Amino acid sequence: MRAITHERYGPPDEVLRLKEIPKPVPGDGEVLVRVHAAPIGGDDWHIMRGMPYVARFVTGLRRPKNPVAGLEVAGVVEAVGANVGDFRPGDEVFGWCGGSFADYVAVPQGQLLPKPVNLSFEQAAAVPISSFTALQGLRHGGIGPGQRVLVNGASGGVGTFAVQIARSYGAAVTGVCGPAKADLVRSLGAEDVVDYTKERFADRGERYDLILDVQGSPSLSDCRRALTPRGTLVIVGGTGGPWLWGTGRWLRAFALSPFIGQSLRVRVHSDDRDDLLLMKELIETGKVTPVVDRTYPLERVTEAIRYVQQGNARGKVVVTVS
Repeated sequence: MRAITHERYGPPDEVLRLKEIPKPVPGDGEVLVRVHAAPIGGDDWHIMRGMPYVARFVTGLRRPKNPVAGLEVAGVVEAVGANVGDFRPGDEVFGWCGGSFADYVAVPQGQLLPKPVNLSFEQAAAVPISSFTALQGLRHGGIGPGQRVLVNGASGGVGTFAVQIARSYGAAVTGVCGPAKADLVRSLGAEDVVDYTKERFADRGERYDLILDVQGSPSLSDCRRALTPRGTLVIVGGTGGPWLWGTGRWLRAFALSPFIGQSLRVRVHSDDRDDLLLMKELIETGKVTPVVDRTYPLERVTEAIRYVQQGNARGKVVVTVS
């Protein structure tokens, strides 16, 4: 089968290769999925580059543990291994995995659900990790009805989910994004939009009960100025150097939080089937719709990654496989 492999760390243009490799055989409790779509996410880029370096204790010290790229999938069940009771060949599924930039991938059955009936494969592939990050971040911040919530980075893969999820909880949402994406963010349910090219959200005099920081770029002092006296900041994104990436800012937030009235928190997403089931319900009831900017065929994965890294994407970028 065809697969996008990365057998060493480095820039995607240099390390990704389209190769023919053996088709996987589903093991005990595994489902063989014929891949129809797989999204590009921030985690993909980090794994390919091997950054931050501390993450290599998980992804592989000298080279990637999984030589096939891709972390999420939507497709059709081709075959099932022993002790699989939830799926059968022909079922349309979506979920998270390792190695989805390929014609086929073997996935533990607990990491899959039936595809939402109202989504295309491309839309379904865009759901898992970005929605986990948004949902768990908002929940970690105590999201609730009537709150004033600001999403910094509202037009990207995580942000577009965050705006819609916050609205589903009954919150009033303000989104921060560039001018070309303001209409999109409003269409997702944001009552107000801040154009970061013209003003800083901290300078507007508005105060929020919860700030979800996807971008990881504003200073902690700016975030605190935009919070209510008992408000909560949840950091789910980060920027920085190759060793620790955004964790230096995380540590400052941890150190400061016990001494102030506001709560400064960090949330790193965890893959969770119950949360994927909740997202499926929100999608099928029309409360959340994945935003897909554009698609690329498998052989143009590096071009797709380049587009995402340029910061142009509105929502998610998805690789189509079959």
